[in-house]
Amino acid sequence: MSVAIVTGASRGLGRALAGELAARGWDLVLSARGAGALEEAAAESAKAGGGAARSASMRGGGRATGGRVVAVAGDVSSAAHRAALVAAARELGGLDLLVNNAGVLGAEPLVPLAEHALDGLREAFEVNVVGPLGLLQEGLPLLRASAAGAVLNISSDAAVVPYATWGAYGATKAAGDLMSAVLAGEEPGLRVWWADPGSMRTRMMAAAEPGEDLTGLPAPEEVAPVLLALLDRWLPSGRYTADRLAAGGVAAGEGGGGADGAPGGVPDGVAGVGATGAEGSL
Repeated sequence: MSVAIVTGASRGLGRALAGELAARGWDLVLSARGAGALEEAAAESAKAGGGAARSASMRGGGRATGGRVVAVAGDVSSAAHRAALVAAARELGGLDLLVNNAGVLGAEPLVPLAEHALDGLREAFEVNVVGPLGLLQEGLPLLRASAAGAVLNISSDAAVVPYATWGAYGATKAAGDLMSAVLAGEEPGLRVWWADPGSMRTRMMAAAEPGEDLTGLPAPEEVAPVLLALLDRWLPSGRYTADRLAAGGVAAGEGGGGADGAPGGVPDGVAGVGATGAEGSL
C-alpha cells in the first residue's frame, strides 16, 4: 500500500488532502503543530479510509480494513520533527508521496513590506522554504526507492504576482517554486509538482485579510480532489493550478517541469489564479 507524508494536516487543504488520500487507501503520516487538532484530523482520515489512527508514541498499530494513519505533532522547521516524520513513514513501509503543505504567513494580518517584522519573515522562510527542503532531503532515499515517488509542494499565485501586502509571503512561495523546478531537473526519477490551489475559504485566508468576504470561495474539500488529479493522471513534473486541472486542460506531457535537467517552461494557462497559502492553506 502507498505511503504519504502530509504536513499542515490539522486543518484546511492539508486535512482535506489527507482525507482524500485515506479514502483511496493510502497509509498516512500527518504533521501539524497542534497535537489536539492533528489527532482529530488523523481520526477523521482513518475513518475515511476505514483504517486505524494512532499517534507517533503508539507502537505497532496494525492495518485494519484500510490504510493506517499516524499523527506526529511538531514543527517542520525542526530537524528532529522532520526525522520523526520520515521514521514513521519508514515504519509503514516507505514513502511514495511527500506533500509539503504546512506554512505560515509571516504576519497576521498581512502588512506592506515597509512594515513587515523581520522576525516574521525569518519564520516564514524557515517554515515555508527551509522546512520543506529539509523534509525532502530526509525522505529522499525513500522516495527514490519508491516505484512511483512524487513530491507535491503547495504554491500560491503570490509567488508569481506582486500583490500589495503579499510580498514577504509571496517571496517564500517564489523560492519554493524555484526549488521545485530545480528538484524536478535534478531528480528525473520523481514526479515533482508545485501546485497553486487558488483562494479558498480557510482560517489562514481569513487571518491574512480579515476584512475580505470569503463566502464565495471554495472549501478545501472541493479543491483537494482536483489537485490529486496530478496523481490520478500521473502528470509530468511542473507547476499547475487547480483551475486548470479542474477544467481538464492539462494533458500528459504538458508539465512545466524541467525534467531531465532542462529548465522547462510553464505550460500555457498553468499560471496561478488567486492568492493561496499553506498550513491549512489559504
